[in-house]
Amino acid sequence: MPDFEMVQRGFKLACLALGIALSASGWGSEEVLVLGLFKDKAVLRIDGQRRVLRAGETSPEGVRLISADSRQAVLDIGGQRRSYGLSEHIATEYAKPEHAEVVLWPDARGLYAVAATINGVDVSCLVDTGATVVAMGMDQAAKLGIDVTQQGQPAQVQTASGIVVGYAIRLSRVQVGGISLDDVPAVVLDGEASPAEVLLGMSFLSRLQIERDGQRLLLRQRR
Repeated sequence: MPDFEMVQRGFKLACLALGIALSASGWGSEEVLVLGLFKDKAVLRIDGQRRVLRAGETSPEGVRLISADSRQAVLDIGGQRRSYGLSEHIATEYAKPEHAEVVLWPDARGLYAVAATINGVDVSCLVDTGATVVAMGMDQAAKLGIDVTQQGQPAQVQTASGIVVGYAIRLSRVQVGGISLDDVPAVVLDGEASPAEVLLGMSFLSRLQIERDGQRLLLRQRR
């Protein structure tokens, strides 16, 4: 299981008033507002939900941030990629896919980051096919309202650093874009073995169809 480090940077925040209205019968419909911009990071409001995306991440609603700076954000909505500047108002419509699916691209680190919702809480995750189960640290579990002493079972977990003690838990629901799975096994780790971000391991991914074409990674919910 890889150990990822968060690299923090200071960026100048630029507040925007950018509205994106999407509407049509039988088509995807989302209202998107860009609240603020950093370098390679954007704060969006999508259908009333506040989302913080880094370049390469996709929101649970399927909006992907390609890039961002203090002047504009490049968003991919329904396969349509455009730059959105200060106070620009546009309307976009796109057909819904027959099956829930999410398309991911590697970020600047070469990793597949995605905005997910776990037990109703927004959280940033990394797709990790090398992890047997969804993995997180104690702080991340607390953010999700999980008390491992009450809800978890002590377990030995094999990591890249060796065998460590963790807690086996079950996640009520994990959602990535339109993909939603219930009762997902996970593990909570402590100390140096704790990942910096939640790792979406095979207890989630094995229940999906996964296709890779070059750098493009497609996650599709099975029928």
